[in-house]
Amino acid sequence: MFVRDQTSEILKVFALLCTVLVFIYARPYLLDRKQYAGEFYTLMIFATIGVMLLVSAGNLVMIYLGLELLTLSSYALVALNRDSSLSSEAAIKYFVLGALSSGMLLYGMSMVYGATGTLDLAQLHAAVPQSAMPHLLVFGLIFMLVGIAFKLGAAPFHMWIPDVYQGASTPVTTFIASTSKLAAFGMAWRLLETGLGDLSQHWQPMLAAVAVLSMAIGNLVAIVQTNLKRMLAYSTISHMGYLLVGLVNAGPEGYASAMFYAISYALMSTVAFGVILALARAGFECEEIADLKGLNQRSPWFAALMALAMFSLAGVPPLFGFYAKYLVLQAAIDAHMLWLALTGAVFAIIGLYYYLHVVKVMYFDKPVEGGADQSTPDTSLRVVLSINALALLVLGVYWGPLLGWCRRSFGLG
Repeated sequence: MFVRDQTSEILKVFALLCTVLVFIYARPYLLDRKQYAGEFYTLMIFATIGVMLLVSAGNLVMIYLGLELLTLSSYALVALNRDSSLSSEAAIKYFVLGALSSGMLLYGMSMVYGATGTLDLAQLHAAVPQSAMPHLLVFGLIFMLVGIAFKLGAAPFHMWIPDVYQGASTPVTTFIASTSKLAAFGMAWRLLETGLGDLSQHWQPMLAAVAVLSMAIGNLVAIVQTNLKRMLAYSTISHMGYLLVGLVNAGPEGYASAMFYAISYALMSTVAFGVILALARAGFECEEIADLKGLNQRSPWFAALMALAMFSLAGVPPLFGFYAKYLVLQAAIDAHMLWLALTGAVFAIIGLYYYLHVVKVMYFDKPVEGGADQSTPDTSLRVVLSINALALLVLGVYWGPLLGWCRRSFGLG
């Protein structure tokens, strides 16, 4: 039922780290607004338990149970701010689309079970080549891929991401953008490699198509956004495309690069949303890009931290995000998919625009009245957020130990 290996241990460590960061960043925000702190922390703990179950699941039923514990808690978290019609709308959309995708995933699992007669992933891996119903297996695989793509937020199953990121309170958005993405990667790897690795000739081209769509839609639509959280939502869609590029490799090198990318994206997201939380105050959410105008003149340190996050998300060397992108594109080349690597490189260049636009607004635009001003007085948030942001630079330069850890988890030296 449960698997304890290096892959699950690494994902658990970083999932717990991201959850702790969300707790620290959310505390002053919740106190400032007197918002349902007890319910928030309880639901976050349940969601994190779901993540722990999901990344260690060795059985299709356990994968589904862990996923439901995570997603049901997430639905409630998105709807937690009952005074906001935007949150209620986002929660309803998330619930309806999430229930649909969970149903598709479960339907796919049932067909795979019908074709193989087992729910255990290790036994499933052995039973796939001997199945008397290969067409049913592939049909089930398609439905499972739809569920995986939805949980990752990859196009064309991304419709929930922009509304949820914008409508949910920022602490909840931070959790969905970081911890839950690590869980989604863990689920994708368990299902596609541990269980259905022998069907890679079928799921590789499907994942490649989803990756290209995600990179295209995410980067192109993000350019026209004026809401910062919505822009970061489309950024998430594009980043999930790059993560899938690593999975398309269907080998240990590709999986290691994809996990490295998932970790890097989770840490970059906590910085970006952490700065938004730090700049927010009662009656002001700092959710529009225009709110950051002249931030360098008002709060130069937080402007620098946000700039670090933007440059890293854009993949600018020598930051963490650059090496993560390099690894997944190299994995595509190793899988003889040069076209996919070139597509990723082109969209990475296009994506530079909207990240640099945020930096330009902070450093070259004049401050506006009512914009982001004095940062939060919470000392623990300042210190932890600074360490979190500086880690993007440190891990960009000293990426070797983390990459080695990821590689060893997939049997590489």
